[in-house]
Amino acid sequence: MRVVFTAAALDDLDRILDHIAENFPTVAEPFRTRLTAVLARIGEWPQSAQHVADDPGVRLAPLIRYPYNVFYRVTADAVEILHIHHVARE
Repeated sequence: MRVVFTAAALDDLDRILDHIAENFPTVAEPFRTRLTAVLARIGEWPQSAQHVADDPGVRLAPLIRYPYNVFYRVTADAVEILHIHHVARE
């Protein structure tokens, strides 16, 4: 299933990548690699992540080793990335 980003998710990602590049430059590439792997997994197995408790239409996929979660919903033809948030924000 194809993976698409909302404008809000792209804004989140821009902020995260800027923060990492500025403060933790050696982590930037491994972070991108992990994010790409998570996006590929949810594109292939969109039902694999847990539901968000207060919104059963939204799922949460953690970025293992990084303190971020990918929030998404599954539509008829795509996985729609809604947000990428730091775990402290939940």
